[in-house]
Amino acid sequence: MRLDKYLKVSRLIKRRTIANEACDTGRVMINDKVAKAGTEVKAGDIITIAFGNKEVKVEVLDVQETVKKDEAKELFRYIG
Repeated sequence: MRLDKYLKVSRLIKRRTIANEACDTGRVMINDKVAKAGTEVKAGDIITIAFGNKEVKVEVLDVQETVKKDEAKELFRYIG
């Protein structure tokens, strides 16, 4: 699945257009490499997102096309 879509489906970023912008400005990394919006995401990847002066780091546990809002948290796990 594309990175921008995964960020939206997993509810890490609310809208796909915002996820796209974050990728374009180099604020999203997969496995410590700057990632573009079209980069493929798979289970086991580590995604780092820079929100201003805060950084969110998660491990991808599952990739699904659609999930219910309360099940979105099961797609990833926060890392310290």
